[in-house]
Amino acid sequence: MNGVRVTTQFMCILANQRSSAIRSLMACPVRHYKKIYTKTGDKGTSMTFTGVRKPKDDALFHALGSTDELSSSIGLAAEYCREAGHTIDEKLEMIQCILQDVGSNIATPLSSAKEAHLKQVQFNHKVTLELEKWIDEISAELPPLTNFILPSGGKAACSLHVARSVCRRTERWITPLIREKEIDEETLKFVNRLSDFLFVAARLCAMKEGKEEKFYYKLTDRNPDLADNMASYINIVTKR
Repeated sequence: MNGVRVTTQFMCILANQRSSAIRSLMACPVRHYKKIYTKTGDKGTSMTFTGVRKPKDDALFHALGSTDELSSSIGLAAEYCREAGHTIDEKLEMIQCILQDVGSNIATPLSSAKEAHLKQVQFNHKVTLELEKWIDEISAELPPLTNFILPSGGKAACSLHVARSVCRRTERWITPLIREKEIDEETLKFVNRLSDFLFVAARLCAMKEGKEEKFYYKLTDRNPDLADNMASYINIVTKR
């Protein structure tokens, strides 16, 4: 009986504590937060900084999305660079910040922009000149190129090559907007120069880590029989 009484008392104590905890939670002020979703794009459109709604597959949003993807690729490359002890990660972080400015410029088409918009998204052409200085400094450290190189040379180098490829795509999406005079042409100059920077940065990482860069070669030069073997294989496949 004593055991039952103790257990009952213990359960009562727990119940009282639970009730007190619930009352305390209910007394706490509710924290208001801004929802990350707006539902305004559920019908396949999105809005520019100037307030104009466009289809999500508009060239402007392709350019904007590719710029975002480029920044993400560079962010991943920066992590690999940090792990390998490369100091170039600081430059990569600065580039990500500049890409935010590029994105802001893309999101503000000149055809619908007002002076107040343009003041907020004006692109500084001096960052391109700084990027050229970085390219020249890195190039001075690298051995001369004697052939096409394949994306290789370790994780840091390869991730920078991936970012370079995304950068080239971003450039292709920005070009029509420049042609239509919708955004500042300085953004294209920066992105064009950025792909060159990512290329030499990849080579620098490979060199610093002592990783071998793989060079392009004709397969038939190394294996003369390969061409005949490939022709035979293609012949077999096409007859299936």
